[in-house]
Amino acid sequence: MIIDTHCHIDLYSNPRKILQDCVNADMTVLAMTNLPSHFEMGYAHFYSLKRIRLALGMHPLMANSHKIEFNSFLNNVSKTSYIGEVGLDFSREGISTKDIQLDTFSKILKIISDQKKILSIHSRKAEKEVLELLVQNNIHSAIFHWYSGGLSLIDDIAEEGYFFSINPAMVKSMSGRKIISKIPRGLILTETDGPFVTESGVPLNPGELNTVICYLSESWNISDEEVTNIISSNFKNLISTFK
Repeated sequence: MIIDTHCHIDLYSNPRKILQDCVNADMTVLAMTNLPSHFEMGYAHFYSLKRIRLALGMHPLMANSHKIEFNSFLNNVSKTSYIGEVGLDFSREGISTKDIQLDTFSKILKIISDQKKILSIHSRKAEKEVLELLVQNNIHSAIFHWYSGGLSLIDDIAEEGYFFSINPAMVKSMSGRKIISKIPRGLILTETDGPFVTESGVPLNPGELNTVICYLSESWNISDEEVTNIISSNFKNLISTFK
């Protein structure tokens, strides 16, 4: 089973074709949005699908839109079990809106703390702060998407039972491979983060995960099929939250 836990179908040049290709391939996809207004535009195309789900997002790098979008987040939060892309970004690109991000993310976590939701988390240069807020708000189910933080924090994240989603860009960098080697097998999921991740200059389509599967197969010294079975089992454990 192909499982892509983080991609942005709405940001491809032809999202309707991409979505139909996912349906035809019978893959499992968690499609992120960057703002509630984007979720509202896409919802009608996703709500009847079983394996492809649309997540409600509030991307930290779009913090200047958070205030005007927040009521839309509240209005749509009951429509999906998936929240993403949300989180914090304290990199050079995002640090100027740190206070807005913290306010928004804290409010989101408080709203969903007693609900059965699965979060896909952006945490660049703010991994410790994200973890602390998740724990403080009693969030049980979260995926650290494209984790790029310190190796020492991985154990703390894993201890809370949070997952990590791995994409092809990570397996191609030394830092990414070091991170992957530290994550317990039972907490690894796969993602493309398409169309942002590319191969040979071409955006990855949802489910194009052979690079990750082959890398894990070599690293763990098991077959591609066994890797796929582990990822599938991990995903089932994640969604058991809903039961």
